[in-house]
Amino acid sequence: MKKFLLLPVIIFSFQISSSQNMTNETLANIITSVSDSVQGTNGRWQFSIKETLLICLTDSTNNRMRIISPIMDSYKLTDELKTLSLSANFHTALDVKYAISDDILWSVFTHPLKELSEEQAESAISQVYYANVNFGTSFASTSLIFPGRQKRDSEEKKPNIIKEKF
Repeated sequence: MKKFLLLPVIIFSFQISSSQNMTNETLANIITSVSDSVQGTNGRWQFSIKETLLICLTDSTNNRMRIISPIMDSYKLTDELKTLSLSANFHTALDVKYAISDDILWSVFTHPLKELSEEQAESAISQVYYANVNFGTSFASTSLIFPGRQKRDSEEKKPNIIKEKF
């Protein structure tokens, strides 16, 4: 019995000792390493990957960050695209979500800043990028798709996912 009580303590201790401590400086280095160009200041970056605009905003005081990419004006969305976007949020967008703000459809990743690992940051940038470029086709942010997705009337298109980094 003591062994079973000790296990949660060990796991909790390991999680604390292995927790991340992402900073704006580390995030800036990651963004610079994966993007074609970067503009902005610490905590507010605008960058591009293959001519696709991405923005990263952080709030270290409140331990939050988000990576976003504008896709299109929201008034151009048909009801079908809105429905497919919501379905994609459940099945194919994974850690990224489609969202509307200020009359723009965005691909969005949000996360606590300090707890973000370097691998998660790289994955988030990739997923925001692919959710943007795959909007209207596969709506996929990665090659992983959760089961249960309803097939559209037209032939399913395969995700436009590249196995290598950008």
